[in-house]
Amino acid sequence: QVQLVESGGGLVQPGGSLGLSCAASGSIFKIRDMGWYRQAPGKQRELVATITSDGVANDPDSVKGRFTISRVNTKNTMYLQMNSLKPGDTGIYCCSARICTVKDVVVTSQYWGQGTRVTVSS
Repeated sequence: QVQLVESGGGLVQPGGSLGLSCAASGSIFKIRDMGWYRQAPGKQRELVATITSDGVANDPDSVKGRFTISRVNTKNTMYLQMNSLKPGDTGIYCCSARICTVKDVVVTSQYWGQGTRVTVSS
């Protein structure tokens, strides 16, 4: 069984910074791509950033230059550093990872965390 647990959400003023973490645990053989997604109230879930197992990051223009995704493979942990936050960044931030488990190393399945709330408001 695999679990993804996010932490670090909260309330921050516009222009402020916040850091999120996503820790994976359980019967993990290998973690492939990981990513952050967010869902604002009344909107569909959108991609925030992704990162490969080799550390290659990809993010959309909406967060480029403001958000930085990273990971530490030895800790099975992914991070998201968010700077210059805007009210439009408000939402539930979820992490996701494609993982091969010890039980079946040839199969890659996608797992999701429960999410952490980020509110950008003055």
